Amino acid sequence: MSKAINTVITGTGSYIPENIISGNEFLNATFFENGNLLEKEITEIIHKFSEITEIVERRYVSPEQLSNHIGAKAAENAIENAGIDKETLDYIIFCHNFGDIPLNSNRIDILPSLASKVKQQLGIVNPDCVAYDIIFGCPGWVQGAIQANYYIKSGDAKRVLVIGAETLSRIIDPHDRDSMIFSDGAGAVIFEAEESDENKGILAHKTETHAVNYGNLLIMGKGAHPEENNGNYYLKMNGRKLYEFAVVQVPQVIKKAIDKAGLTVDDVNIVFVHQANGKMDTAIMKRLFKLYGKDTVPENLVPMTISWLGNSSVATIPTLLDLVLKGQVEGYSVKSGDVAVFASVGAGMHINAFVHRF
Repeated sequence: MSKAINTVITGTGSYIPENIISGNEFLNATFFENGNLLEKEITEIIHKFSEITEIVERRYVSPEQLSNHIGAKAAENAIENAGIDKETLDYIIFCHNFGDIPLNSNRIDILPSLASKVKQQLGIVNPDCVAYDIIFGCPGWVQGAIQANYYIKSGDAKRVLVIGAETLSRIIDPHDRDSMIFSDGAGAVIFEAEESDENKGILAHKTETHAVNYGNLLIMGKGAHPEENNGNYYLKMNGRKLYEFAVVQVPQVIKKAIDKAGLTVDDVNIVFVHQANGKMDTAIMKRLFKLYGKDTVPENLVPMTISWLGNSSVATIPTLLDLVLKGQVEGYSVKSGDVAVFASVGAGMHINAFVHRF
């Protein structure tokens, strides 16, 4: 019997910006809603925000850094961690939503693609290493991993680098309290083809797009300050509706991926879920276990970094994976044979998940 070709994770890397932004950084902010100044004390607004999202700190890049720079740093770490020759990469997939945004510009640069910029920075000469970008909302990195799996399973590729990086600090509205959710960061993962008698690596996946009724939950919009007339557009979200959508829909997609893999939730050892909102992620996991007729979620199943890293969109999951695999998230580790679920939700509205056995 011939051995199966599995898509396995062989290397990870991340870049966490050094600039720590605590709630105190927003003490002089003025927030508006529907054109009206929020009258509550700013300390109360900040406290309530942290209570709802569980975010205490977030990270911002330095003034000279762009998304492609931090993506390249994460990629270098992943290549080194995998112990491979960078020239043997078949694809570089860079997942983002806003390209490179220079400080104070609010203008997006995606020419050439960020993947091409990373390939240039890494000095990869091989023309058969194809570099392109994915714009897929916060689930971009998970979708990049799913595409890597297709390339590998089809025989088209043996090694694929999937990067998730974002500098959301450059595209948020300083007069919108939702700006306190977002942060900057980068994560990267090497997926490789491995012949094995075992069923390992990516076992199954599921993706859905709910655009007709929910496509406007995350959009670009004008600034909240009623007197702003500079023409800038910022990242805007309907937080309450997004929460309601995610808590109902995401668990169903995760279950479909687990079921497709021929497993149950009892087989899952760890869940890498998009770090969007602490309470929302907790509610998603509770609803997932309810779908399997279970009332409680096991302890130490879902590692979280949102309290100190915030929501860096496509970067949250690969960064979290890198930190866990390198023993930097207390109480969490992964061993050979463990089953992991990766899941995300975001603008589109897209939801996706894949199941991976280490």
